[in-house]
Amino acid sequence: MAMYTEADSSDLSETQIGLPLGLRLDLDDVPRAVLNMRALRAFDLAPARYPIHRVVSCVARGQTVQLFDDLAMRSGFAAQRLGTGSLFLEGPGVLAILKGSPKTHYTSCRFTFWTDTPERAVATEALLLEIVGERRMREETFTIDWRFGTGDGSLTGVSFEELVDPALLDEAYPALNEPVLAFIERYLAAPETILIVQGPPGTGKTRLVRAVLGALSRRTSGRSSVLYTADRRALESDQIFIEFLTEEHDAFVVEDADHILTSRANGNLDMHRFLAIADGIVRAQGRKILFTTNLPNVGDIDEALLRPGRCFANVRTRALSQSEAASLVRRICGGEDGLFERAMGRVRRNGASSMTLAAIYQCLPPDLR
Repeated sequence: MAMYTEADSSDLSETQIGLPLGLRLDLDDVPRAVLNMRALRAFDLAPARYPIHRVVSCVARGQTVQLFDDLAMRSGFAAQRLGTGSLFLEGPGVLAILKGSPKTHYTSCRFTFWTDTPERAVATEALLLEIVGERRMREETFTIDWRFGTGDGSLTGVSFEELVDPALLDEAYPALNEPVLAFIERYLAAPETILIVQGPPGTGKTRLVRAVLGALSRRTSGRSSVLYTADRRALESDQIFIEFLTEEHDAFVVEDADHILTSRANGNLDMHRFLAIADGIVRAQGRKILFTTNLPNVGDIDEALLRPGRCFANVRTRALSQSEAASLVRRICGGEDGLFERAMGRVRRNGASSMTLAAIYQCLPPDLR
């Protein structure tokens, strides 16, 4: 929902030029709009009130509604609740926007605040994390900045924390011909920017990408940030590429990128932007770009993207044979023969000569998936 307001010159200082002002914004942007309006007035009326900016991310157990109830009631600040996981706080020298995204087993929290002094910023962070308290999860995370294109051609999005997944099993990716972790470490250490993960649905493409992002998080002590999109409209302008090049993202992930990877000779008008930031005049400066695609053939991908020095690897994920599936299930079951036999009984009932990872995991008890 959006609102539109208009202010005339009677609302402005006599020292200012009287001009009508139009403001259009989503309701979730109200706190940021308030801050921006105050900052504009501060140039004429007073010194800047909020010169210090901080962003704190964490994940917390329990229900989002209870957590944000506590943040609203226990902070000691004036609080305006904008939604279940959306809170605007204001106090002496502090303005804060608190966001919480409910996940399956936790809440992803992102606290953005502005203060008048660095000392108050430290105190505000400590206060908010104290309220989160024992609900705070200490597992490794990475930040996803998910971007979407809008109808007017601009870019919008949301940011949240994702827990790092457990390590992948080598038996799940026999096509790599090496341990999964060794492959990931080679990629992260390599000068090449691009990794393409290509294969049919359900063959583990997203799991492999998440494993790369988890390894990035460990390298940066849990402070890695990932720019992500699966929206074609977001890639049709330069805005998302400018964000990747000018902000502090460690990786750029484009999922279901079939339309982006095809040859320029076939009318692909967006490929040139990726070629430029991967190994062109403007470079990604050591950051990584990862694509997932269901395109069936390597020949479907623009050959310039696959050029040595630009592309580290084009990984082909695939379904596992019955013997490969058995090796994977045995590893997951940890040597428990009874559990292994029950799981393999479900695998064999499938009757196919090969099975995707997704189908294999569906044959396992929920706690082992």
